[in-house]
Amino acid sequence: MEHIGRKLSFLDRYLTLWIFLAMAAGVGVGYALPELVRVITGFQVGTTSIPIAVGLILMMYPPLAKVRYEDMGKVFRNRKILLLSLIQNWVIGPILMFVLAVIFLRGYPEYMAGLIMIGIARCIAMVIVWNELAKGDTEYAAGLVAFNSVFQVLFYSVYAWIFVTVLPQWFGLKGSVVNISIGQIARSVLIYLGIPFVAGMLTRLVLIRAKGREWYERAFIPRISPLTLVALLFTIVVMFSLKGDYIIRLPLDVLRIAVPLLIYFVVMFLVSFWMGHKLGADYSKTATLSFTAASNNFELAIAVAVAVFGIHSGAAFAAVIGPLVEVPVLISLVNVALWINRRYFCDRFETVMACRKQDAS
Repeated sequence: MEHIGRKLSFLDRYLTLWIFLAMAAGVGVGYALPELVRVITGFQVGTTSIPIAVGLILMMYPPLAKVRYEDMGKVFRNRKILLLSLIQNWVIGPILMFVLAVIFLRGYPEYMAGLIMIGIARCIAMVIVWNELAKGDTEYAAGLVAFNSVFQVLFYSVYAWIFVTVLPQWFGLKGSVVNISIGQIARSVLIYLGIPFVAGMLTRLVLIRAKGREWYERAFIPRISPLTLVALLFTIVVMFSLKGDYIIRLPLDVLRIAVPLLIYFVVMFLVSFWMGHKLGADYSKTATLSFTAASNNFELAIAVAVAVFGIHSGAAFAAVIGPLVEVPVLISLVNVALWINRRYFCDRFETVMACRKQDAS
């Protein structure tokens, strides 16, 4: 077990390097081999890219197989944590992204709409991975993701109408009519969250019953854990390859969209960490709250932007830039979270041993 822990620590330690190499490889493939990109885009059902969907599902499966579903009831009993997550995700996050979009992109209405759609699409996918790498609470991550998924299905259409159609007019800007059904949103949630959720839950239930908890924790989980990193790198290569040509041809537009996104991710993360710390939550729960608040459901944002504005629109382009900025920024914030743990949380009894193990690795 210790050997496996050291191996995973080695992979985690250099993950930033692997991600930047994957980004560079994706851009290179997209620019130099456009025919390969056409083959990749051919594997698509509606607005859902099959390669990206497969990568995301495989990426989330190992963390969701680790979740102790039998302990998840405590997540929903902690009303303070749920209320804080609700405020972060459905009040602070959408408003902050709207303000940044108006400030930086008011002269580019389609880019502005794409950015706003990212802000109102709360994360249900990659946050599981960021939380895992930052040693957050897996049960709380699964619970909060499920919580956000329900809100997303119920309220995304309303939020899109308010933030993209109504509010811009209050600032003298042109609003856009957004028509997106609850069914379309539910399908996105089912694909990107439901499949790995059910797979992880069934795996845990069946294998623990057949082989026992000790075998499951010591033998099975370490074998499937590297799949998360491999699938993450694969997904990054595919995403960057699809827009590699645009990134090289329109670098200033990429930068124009990336700046408010960078500000958004960092501000949401730091504010959420401060709020969790003030609430008295331990490190694992605070990290989970922060990554849940700072991440976004770019799959849904891209799907909606493509469905409403078209695949070649500025809104779709801005939505695609979202994950291209989020991935390197959030992996950097994983390292920031681990540093915050050592600096501000190690004096708390419940995290002392975790910090010692972390320093030892």
